[in-house]
Amino acid sequence: MQKQRAVSGGLKTIGLSLLLLTIVFPFFMLFVNSFKPSRDITSNPLGLPASFNPDNYRYAFEKMSFMAAFTNSLIVTAASVALVGLLAAMTAHYFVRRAGKINQVSFLLMVASMIIPFQAIMIPLVKIYGTIGMLDSKWALIYMYAGFGAPLAVFIYHGFVKSIPLELEEAAFMDGCTRTQTFFRIVFPVLTPTSVTIGILNVLWIWNDFLLPSLVLVQPEERTLPLSTFYFFGTYAVDYGPLMASLILTVLPILVVYLFAQKYIIQGIMQGSIK
Repeated sequence: MQKQRAVSGGLKTIGLSLLLLTIVFPFFMLFVNSFKPSRDITSNPLGLPASFNPDNYRYAFEKMSFMAAFTNSLIVTAASVALVGLLAAMTAHYFVRRAGKINQVSFLLMVASMIIPFQAIMIPLVKIYGTIGMLDSKWALIYMYAGFGAPLAVFIYHGFVKSIPLELEEAAFMDGCTRTQTFFRIVFPVLTPTSVTIGILNVLWIWNDFLLPSLVLVQPEERTLPLSTFYFFGTYAVDYGPLMASLILTVLPILVVYLFAQKYIIQGIMQGSIK
């Protein structure tokens, strides 16, 4: 029996190692090729660079207006995530504590909206908001992200709010707190693990999103990092070295965030499955 377990464990280790190698290898080659000139990439894409020259990064950093695009992505992501987290938590709390027929129907409609694919509404979205002059602005993009991200966040918060004892809020009322104070001092702090999980998932989605910004943002100074990388690729499609460097610059910030926050994602998902 012990021998079978050892063999089984060894096979699992080998299988997981091969899977990890399959996933990591493309990123490793992207990183390696980002230091090569284009002629070396085309002649020997799997080889190591002769020297780790950062010229490709300097060139990509300048030509794709990295800092401007990074700032736009940071503003859009931070504001959207904050709006989704706050408004969704308040909405879920209201639906749970005011469980009337109207609120139940509203909650079901909000959850049902998640099954509608974005591609089905993107043309009417652009037409309507273009008519009223709400396109080509990062603030309009934030508004749209808050709307599209709210249904899933409300659905997740709804299950967690139901697990909070009502006696906690009643005790706060007896101490003189208003409903708003009770929410921000009692309920919202209890929802911190859920808020962190929702925030991280939304950061990964919004930071990497290309389709919605490509429909909303037109002016170069308003572009987010994925858009800036796309237009940089279209302009410098033959020069592979800077293109590799631009992809690394785009992926690196969100990769660092994910590496530091992955334990919170796992904890939030585990707690959500228990709820």
